[in-house]
Amino acid sequence: MAFRSFPAEISKPTALPPPLRGTASLLPLKIVSSSEVSLEDRLLLFLIDVGGNAARLPVNACAAMTCSVAADGNRRSKLVWVWTESRQVMTAAVERGWNTFLFRSEPRSNDLANEWSSIALITPLFIDGKQLFDGQSRKIASFYEVSSPQELELFQPNTEEVDNVVINFQNEWQIIPAENIVAAFQGCNRTVLAVSATSTEAQVFLEALEQGLDGVVLKVEDMGEVLRLKEYFDRRNEVRNMLALTKTTITRVEVVGMGDRVCVDLCSLMWPGEGLLVGSFARGLFLVHSECLESNYIASRPFRVNAGPVHAYVAIPGGKTCYLSELQAGKEVIVVDQSGLQRTAIMGRVKIESRPLILIEAKEHSGNETYSIFLQNAETVGLVCPHEGNRTTIPVTSLKVGDEVMLRVQGGARHTGIEIQEFILEK
Repeated sequence: MAFRSFPAEISKPTALPPPLRGTASLLPLKIVSSSEVSLEDRLLLFLIDVGGNAARLPVNACAAMTCSVAADGNRRSKLVWVWTESRQVMTAAVERGWNTFLFRSEPRSNDLANEWSSIALITPLFIDGKQLFDGQSRKIASFYEVSSPQELELFQPNTEEVDNVVINFQNEWQIIPAENIVAAFQGCNRTVLAVSATSTEAQVFLEALEQGLDGVVLKVEDMGEVLRLKEYFDRRNEVRNMLALTKTTITRVEVVGMGDRVCVDLCSLMWPGEGLLVGSFARGLFLVHSECLESNYIASRPFRVNAGPVHAYVAIPGGKTCYLSELQAGKEVIVVDQSGLQRTAIMGRVKIESRPLILIEAKEHSGNETYSIFLQNAETVGLVCPHEGNRTTIPVTSLKVGDEVMLRVQGGARHTGIEIQEFILEK
């Protein structure tokens, strides 16, 4: 069997230990089959994460079971297994690094598993009653179908003989039962996965009580659900990447008159130093601070960024931008702090009102490129400044030529928010 590593994903067996906490960085690996290794039960593969922690993986456990890495370093890696009879779904899953598949223990499913194993490197698991076995009849996981609170109460960490548990909820209640399981199993060494019929259900299980279950079994016949789940993991994984922010010097501050400005209200709280990336040109986005700071004249609104006029660009997940006028409830944006650490947040509301504006221009220290932004001329609106001293933001009403603020420099040419390579002149 072979272990593989895929972009933004990590191959991992299902046996002990539980997934590592923290962000892992793996190289592609290939391991000879257990039959070629002496003392196979004692041979261990050590995978080292960037923090120096080691995960000990027995070679004879079960190869090629993969997981997607969670977006936050404080979260566990997530397992994704697939349960399908569709060859298109199988192909899409394998191409995205998910190659553990579930089959019923019946002749037709056995034939399908053999067929797929002949054309792709997959790990088939077979459901036999309340157990899951691999191709060598080794017990890999327990399988529970839960349809009542009483059945859920019987499901406890100390009652399991194996390290992996798959739960298939049979009624409409899923979120609260999943939260109960996360609470009951926290701190234990067992891996709990839930069967999900859609990528949306999978997301619910993966985020229950913030930490989520250890993984999901995606039971689908539609290839689109695989693609949507992978897109979800890609968005989560983005926050592992630090955005490069640049110091720029203010070269112009001018009050210009009235305009329609956009207040962006999120479903998440922001902290000092955090805000949204906004700018008149996509090639340079200013870090506009949230209204989380207290003042004597108005209560703080740590969920809000007074982001600028309707024409301005704002950064959204996937390396894309959109116009502030396009934002609406339910859309995701990127929240960034002074150091470039990013996270996604969901839009709760957009408020557009006519307000007095101020024009701000800035340049990089070593360049001639000019970047600009319009913002409401008010004391509660500010730009994030470099991480020096105790100050995190400069109000636009106090901003002057020579001040330094943070900017995200990137490609300027865009098509429907996606960066493209073409000539463009904006001024």
